[in-house]
Amino acid sequence: MPITYDAVKALSANLYDWSLRAVPADTKDGLRRALETESQDGARKVLRMMLGSAQKAEEEDRFVCSDAGVPVYHVTIGSAARLDGDIKAAISDGFDDLVGRISPPLLKHVTNPLTNERGYKGRDMPLVTWDVAGGADWVEILCQPKALGSGRWAALETFSFPTLAEIEAYVMKVVMQAGSQHCPPVIIGVGIGGSFDVAARIASKATMRRVGSVNDEPVLAAMEERLLRAVNATGFGPMGTGGDTTALAVHVDYASGHGYTPVAVCFNCWINRRTRARLHADGSVERFE
Repeated sequence: MPITYDAVKALSANLYDWSLRAVPADTKDGLRRALETESQDGARKVLRMMLGSAQKAEEEDRFVCSDAGVPVYHVTIGSAARLDGDIKAAISDGFDDLVGRISPPLLKHVTNPLTNERGYKGRDMPLVTWDVAGGADWVEILCQPKALGSGRWAALETFSFPTLAEIEAYVMKVVMQAGSQHCPPVIIGVGIGGSFDVAARIASKATMRRVGSVNDEPVLAAMEERLLRAVNATGFGPMGTGGDTTALAVHVDYASGHGYTPVAVCFNCWINRRTRARLHADGSVERFE
């Protein structure tokens, strides 16, 4: 059976809706672990408030945050999948459909960078990146809305043959520039190598990794551990109130490249919004945390 335009349209709209109303389970677990180790009373109070807000949003079917951001999708198409219809248009049409029916309504966050006009439509909106999975007969869609906290403080710099210490120093430079303006505790994604666009994509994908997971690459696992300790030693704390919990996780990945090495750093705010599901060839939908 082919994967249809209607199926992609419905799922992409639902993923965006779902992402606004729940904090992922791994992120809530990370907040609970932080609450157990946090030494500052004020920070513990904020962490408890975050967990309470997450629970309340789920119980009352409300948005966790009023800033719904803009629709960002990562789509992976199985090379054996049969497609029926324009799935790129389906994602755009799904967002249009959601705008018309969602409650509470979305604010007009889609912005023309040339005029600063705001609305619900715009060039290349929704923002979609594409990938291919060899041999698979499904289409996987991951929705990760981007708002000010998770988008404003991303940065990239290109180095020539940097050492690991130089890379880590740059990550900390970006962390210090962001301060607490990205709504911590955050998830930090770091992409190393490839080309300019590849490094940024790697960093973005790194934020999608499960909080609490350990990197398969020992060198990167050690780097993540060092960076997480260093970030939390800054003392910014939850929502900038001070404390030991500025980040829940630092996730690093890399690609081979030339002698020039771009390093990209990006953040997800404490809500860590992301939803993911697969459309299978038999028409079934499989959701993932």
